[in-house]
Amino acid sequence: MTTGYVPILILAAMAGAFAVLSLAASALLRPKHPLPAKSAPYECGIEPIRLPQSERFPVKFYVVAMLFIIFDIETIFLFPWAVAFRSLGLFGLVEMIVFIGLVFVAYVYVWQKGGLEWEKPEQARRELSARFVPLPPSVERSPGDRITREPAAVESGAG
Repeated sequence: MTTGYVPILILAAMAGAFAVLSLAASALLRPKHPLPAKSAPYECGIEPIRLPQSERFPVKFYVVAMLFIIFDIETIFLFPWAVAFRSLGLFGLVEMIVFIGLVFVAYVYVWQKGGLEWEKPEQARRELSARFVPLPPSVERSPGDRITREPAAVESGAG
């Protein structure tokens, strides 16, 4: 009875040893002081702006992310059905029509509630420009420096 599990245990031990040895080898062989190009932002080339602690990401950001994950996972369920489509017959077809119908109803619900709407670009630009004020010309600054107004100062118009 136990001889059937021996190959599985050997494979698990080899996988664990490979993971540990890979991490150890990379820790020993990697450069200790990477070049500045390695630390620079990539893809979009934009330096990330650190938000003040009082400012948070809008809830809309997380809602869109969750909706993407939900609809993506629901789409993944179509692949096993497509593989076994012929063997499932009419029953499988009806079940998939019900599934797609429920996904479509959820999509329409989210669409009607405004879950797929995003703010207009000019509105976002106005809000961003209201949040940041330029430094006086007499102050030396680096290209990444930004000074933000306090929320109360933005609302009252003081700057």
